[in-house]
Amino acid sequence: MSGTIKYEMMILLTEEFNDSELRTWAFNFAKGLQLLGASEISVISRGKRDLAYLIKNQKKGNFIQINFLSMPKYIDDFSNKLKFDTNVLRFIVLNKKL
Repeated sequence: MSGTIKYEMMILLTEEFNDSELRTWAFNFAKGLQLLGASEISVISRGKRDLAYLIKNQKKGNFIQINFLSMPKYIDDFSNKLKFDTNVLRFIVLNKKL
């Protein structure tokens, strides 16, 4: 696909997820990315970690890294999907150089 850029997304989720629920959430989000035109999607769980400060009254969080290729015009759609997910504490989308 021409015009695609490689992105890395880090997502901080609430700590309530067990491993199975975390995999299900990540799989469903990756499937949603694919439906919005992303390709070469890889999901990496970075584990549950203590946070440096409270975020929405949470002391710990689950970190998920998602790497994918997409056209820049779809990044806002991905971000909006995360903004309205109550399980997401924070996220960042980085543009990676190929």
